[in-house]
Amino acid sequence: MTHSQKTQLTIEAGRAERQYWQDLWRYRELFYFLAWRDILVRYKQTIIGMAWALIRPLVTMIVLTVVFSSLAKLPSGNSPYPILVFSGILPWQLFSNSLAMCSGSLVGNSNLISKVYFPRLIIPISAIAVSLVDFMISGIILLGLMAWYNYVPTWRILTLPLFILIALATSMGAGLWLASLNVKYRDFQQLVPFIVQFGLYISPVGFSSNVVPEQWKLIYSLNPIVGVINGFRWAILSEETQLYIPGFLLSLGLVAFLLATGVWHFRKVERKFVDLI
Repeated sequence: MTHSQKTQLTIEAGRAERQYWQDLWRYRELFYFLAWRDILVRYKQTIIGMAWALIRPLVTMIVLTVVFSSLAKLPSGNSPYPILVFSGILPWQLFSNSLAMCSGSLVGNSNLISKVYFPRLIIPISAIAVSLVDFMISGIILLGLMAWYNYVPTWRILTLPLFILIALATSMGAGLWLASLNVKYRDFQQLVPFIVQFGLYISPVGFSSNVVPEQWKLIYSLNPIVGVINGFRWAILSEETQLYIPGFLLSLGLVAFLLATGVWHFRKVERKFVDLI
């Protein structure tokens, strides 16, 4: 290597603070490495590997369809009930898996954090990549259901990436709060499964939000994942499926607030991670 090819690294006081966001891009290879490692570890030494990403949502769809369609007799409009349920399972699974992976990511990478400098924000972001892979694999089931029922989506399916980004932003905002708090208080590690389980009950995963009385819809939208699920269904289901705009805007505002405060709190306590972890 010639002298002109050498890279010089200068350590300056306060550099991490001044160039933090540039360092996120500079350390992008670390992001790729961590994401790929987590994907491999998730399915390491499993018999059926990534097929678990198909089995879990498929079983959940069958159970919820039986409970809410066959037993509770809840309506689904002009859409087949399995498709209605699965269009709710997809964003919920993306959110819940991302939240679980993100919240435990810092503790799970404690050895890396204590040894070398890099923007710690890379760790929770890379953890979400695993959930995104699961989401794309699970989407195969949705395509299969549409083919089985001869169901053709409308042009609104093109808006689906927008709602995927909103789902990721929701899990990232909540996950950053839980990840940073989990470093100091390990109780939050036990709290995440409870949040996921409780959230499943209060979110319209197995049923349409149309069953919620009109006077309660805005309050119901205080759960930010409600807007995400309704957005998914608006993009996937028939044109008769309407998006409750006031509730969606409320959920969107809450997501933006959650993400902004999550990043703010994470950056505020990031310098203490090495001492606490």
